[in-house]
Amino acid sequence: MDVQFFVEAFVTMFVIMDPPGIIPLFLAYTRGRTAQERKRIAWQAPIVAFCLVVVFAVFGQAILGYLHVEVAAMQIAGGLLLLLVALQLLTGETEPPPGTMKSNVNVALVPLGTPLLAGPGAIVATIVFAQQAGQKEGGILALALAIAAVHLLLWVFMRFSVTIIRVIKENGVELVTRIAGLLLSALAVQLIITAIRTLLGAG
Repeated sequence: MDVQFFVEAFVTMFVIMDPPGIIPLFLAYTRGRTAQERKRIAWQAPIVAFCLVVVFAVFGQAILGYLHVEVAAMQIAGGLLLLLVALQLLTGETEPPPGTMKSNVNVALVPLGTPLLAGPGAIVATIVFAQQAGQKEGGILALALAIAAVHLLLWVFMRFSVTIIRVIKENGVELVTRIAGLLLSALAVQLIITAIRTLLGAG
């Protein structure tokens, strides 16, 4: 296994997916849920993100090529989706609309699994690393272990956040929700700006 490639992929994916940073978002979107429901969402969200990342690692380049979609276009679309989520957090509208729970809407799928965890940044990084992995001896194994390790940490941080709620209470969740919304909105705008710069540079 290529240890250097593993470290590079792990650090990059860790920074992009940001396991510690998902705690306030997880608490915000599971507010009012029971401890058992939070535990279930804590492992479902990383599994959803892991599946999406693996799909794009294997088929990402082919999918984008078939659809004639540029990476920058995916970044802009992802940035807009994250901006919508950020606005919900800033306005305190993170609870599912009335009746949606009956239709089996699960926050572990959207927005936690995607686009918060398996977002445009993680997907783009995965596609790039997948291309590099094929050119390195043991690169595929290193990339697979790096992706698995990051998602394991995501589960650990979200599972740990279930106990944090007992310490900071609902008022604390309200505070970190607003802060998370502000930071997420900045990240969303930065994604869009980076994509526009890429398009302008290519042009």
